[in-house]
Amino acid sequence: MVEDAPVDPRGPRFTASATAAVLALVLLTGWWPVLAVQALVFAASGFVSLSLNPWSLLYRFLVAPRLAPTAEREDAAPLRFAQGVGFAFTLVGTIGYATGLTGVGVVATSFALVAALLNAVFNFCLGCEAYLLLRRLAPAPARQ
Repeated sequence: MVEDAPVDPRGPRFTASATAAVLALVLLTGWWPVLAVQALVFAASGFVSLSLNPWSLLYRFLVAPRLAPTAEREDAAPLRFAQGVGFAFTLVGTIGYATGLTGVGVVATSFALVAALLNAVFNFCLGCEAYLLLRRLAPAPARQ
C-alpha cells in the first residue's frame, strides 16, 4: 500500500461525478461488467493508491491545469476508506447481477450511486464521514 499525499479536494468531487455516471449507466442498462470494472477501480484506489483511479488521473492531467490553483488539501486516508466502502458495495452489486440476483445488484449499486451523488452534488463524502466517526469511536491506544 502506498501512502498518498494530501489531495486537492476538487479531485474527489470530480471523481465522484464520473463514478456516479458509471453507476447510473449500470442501473439503466443492468450491464454488470461495467460495475465489475468500477469495483476494480475502487479496489485499486482504496487498497493501493488513490493515484490509480482513472477518474483521478483525468482530473489531474486534464481538468486541474485549467482551474485556478488551490492551497487547500485534504487528507487521503478518509478518501481511501471511502473507496474501500465503494468497493464493497460494487462487489456485492456485481455478484448480485452476475448470479441472477438482480435485486441485490440494483440495491447495492443504488447505495453506491447515492454515496457518489452526495459527494458530487453536495460535497459530502459519506465514506469519509464514516471513517472519521470510526476513528472517534476507536479506543485510544494504551499509554506506557
